[in-house]
Amino acid sequence: MRLAILLCGLALPLHAQEVDLELVLLADASGSITQGEVDFQRQGYAAAITDPAVLAAIRSNLTGTIAVTYVEWAANQVVVVDWTVIDGEATAATFAQALLEPPRLATGRNAIGDALLEGQRLIEDNQITGLRRVIDFSSDSLGNFRGASIADARASVLAAGITINGLPILDDGEGDPLAELYQSQIIGGPGAFVLPAYGREGFVEAVRRKLILEIAGDLPTGDEGLAVQLTGADK
Repeated sequence: MRLAILLCGLALPLHAQEVDLELVLLADASGSITQGEVDFQRQGYAAAITDPAVLAAIRSNLTGTIAVTYVEWAANQVVVVDWTVIDGEATAATFAQALLEPPRLATGRNAIGDALLEGQRLIEDNQITGLRRVIDFSSDSLGNFRGASIADARASVLAAGITINGLPILDDGEGDPLAELYQSQIIGGPGAFVLPAYGREGFVEAVRRKLILEIAGDLPTGDEGLAVQLTGADK
């Protein structure tokens, strides 16, 4: 009888792991991004994911865990670090180290629509159940030269119940319309927001702050970002 019970137990399907947040980090590696900038972006995300404030935000949530994958996009999309469940310093350090090792594999001109659809696919195809699901999109422009249109891809992502947040990379905060374009063309879903990064000096802090907000499910306050509270996938 005991053996039969064990065998029945083995036959049961495995349940998907539940986390507070499924987060796809979609980082720009198109032709406008130099190798040095690719490296700097990876270093910035590695520093942010291991930051004590980010880890504290993870621990403060319901399950104390998030699942993260890092994808570089250009004409193609490449998973640099596959889905990793982060629940503390050790798993965060493992993710950070894995992020710094692979060579650059995404090349060519922008295919933003395809990148957003790849983020959706990665969320829908994993074996993880997130209480919230977010695509974190970053770029230094919104030119879309091939593949799916931004509007069609965005509509598909939002219809799937996935929020898109934006990190526009700005060289100069004066007169740069990219952040406003992100607000009208990229972000969407419940609690979506734009948080600009101003050059190398501001990139790491912007990434750190954005991760904390995404993990906590909060919005930027004051002048730190352009936030818009949306309540429906059709917004």
